[in-house]
Amino acid sequence: MMLDLQFGLAPLLVLLIFLVVASVKILREYERGVIFLLGRFWRVKGPGLVIVIPGVQQMVKVDLRVVTMDVPPQDVISKDNVSVKVNAVVYFRVVDPQKAIIQVENYLMATSQLAQTTLRAVLGKHELDEMLAEREKLNLDVQQILDAQTDAWGIKVANVEIKHVDLNESMVRAIARQAEAERERRAKVIHAEGEKQAAQSLLEAAEMLSREPAAMQLRYLQTLTQVAGDRTSTLVFPVPVDLIGQLMGQAGKSRDAGIRAEP
Repeated sequence: MMLDLQFGLAPLLVLLIFLVVASVKILREYERGVIFLLGRFWRVKGPGLVIVIPGVQQMVKVDLRVVTMDVPPQDVISKDNVSVKVNAVVYFRVVDPQKAIIQVENYLMATSQLAQTTLRAVLGKHELDEMLAEREKLNLDVQQILDAQTDAWGIKVANVEIKHVDLNESMVRAIARQAEAERERRAKVIHAEGEKQAAQSLLEAAEMLSREPAAMQLRYLQTLTQVAGDRTSTLVFPVPVDLIGQLMGQAGKSRDAGIRAEP
C-alpha cells in the first residue's frame, strides 16, 4: 500500500519541481520584465530573481540599453530641387517598458520607419548648402521631432547623427566650380583691399614729404644708395622736379613769344 502511494506521488513531485524551475526567471541589470496576468498587464519586474507562474502569467523581456540604429540611405529632394542620398544613425533607449510593449507592436521597427520618414521630411525643407554646412542644427531638429513622437511609446531618442550626404557627379563638379569661383572672388577682393591700403599709405607719405623739402632730398639720396648697391650698369642722375618745372615753364614762354613775333 505504501509502495503504491509512493509511486502515485512521484509524478506529482516531478511536476511540482518542473513548475518551480519553470517559474524562476533571472533578469540582468539592464533587463526588465513586463508581466501579464491572464492576459492583462500586471507589473514590471526586475532586475534579479523573478517568479512567473506558468500558464497564468507571461513575461516579456525588454532591454534598457542604448540601441544604435542605422537609418538606410534615403532619397531626399532639397528645397532648391537637388536630389541627394542621406543616411544617418539614431541612438535611443527604452525608458518605459510598459509603453514599449503595450503601445506599439514592435518598437524597434516602428522607430526605424519613423526615423526614415522624419529624415526625409526635415531635410526636404532645407537647401543643399544648409545640409552641408549646418549638419548639427539638422541633427538637433530630427532628434527633437523623433523624441516627441516616440514619447508615447516609452522611448527616449538621445541623439541623431547624419553620416553621409551623397551627391551625383554633375553636382559635385558644379560645387567644385562654385568653390573655385568663390576663392577667386576672395583673392580679387583681398588684392583690391591691399591696393587701397597701399594707395592710402603712399598718399600719407607724399603729404609728409611735401612739408619738408629736405626730406625729399634725403629720399633721393636713399634711392641712389639702393640703386648703387645693385649689380647693374644703369646710371641714374637725380634731377629735382622743381628744376624740370622751371625749364618747362621757360620753354613754354619762348614758344609763345615766337608765335607772337610771326607776322
